[in-house]
Amino acid sequence: MKHIFALALSCLTALPALAAEPMSASEFERYVTGKTLYFGLNGEAYGVEKYLPDRQVTWSFLDGKCKEGFWYEEASQICFVYEDNPDPQCWSFFKEGSGLRAVFENDPASTVLYEALQDDKPMLCHGPDVGV
Repeated sequence: MKHIFALALSCLTALPALAAEPMSASEFERYVTGKTLYFGLNGEAYGVEKYLPDRQVTWSFLDGKCKEGFWYEEASQICFVYEDNPDPQCWSFFKEGSGLRAVFENDPASTVLYEALQDDKPMLCHGPDVGV
């Protein structure tokens, strides 16, 4: 699976950035609901998000630690709030080729993610930490 993910990332990072309108909330919702999407950054694996009904999400940086959250539309952006951070993280999503390009609008110069893979397999989420 890592080989397929790396190949998909290398192909996507070669795509030119196209001028397009960001997806609306309804377009985004139709595209993502029920899917698990893997994202890449600069040709490297970045994270995975499962999009559940009612705009609920589960996110992981591929480290087995998962965060529950939700998304909503604000000012034509898709904003996410997660259980560990009440500050919204807002993105513009663009449909390009067979996937998405996501621009982090809180700092658009720093983060542009590309959808690298869709997978039906469950995300790897470890349970809560068990102390001594």
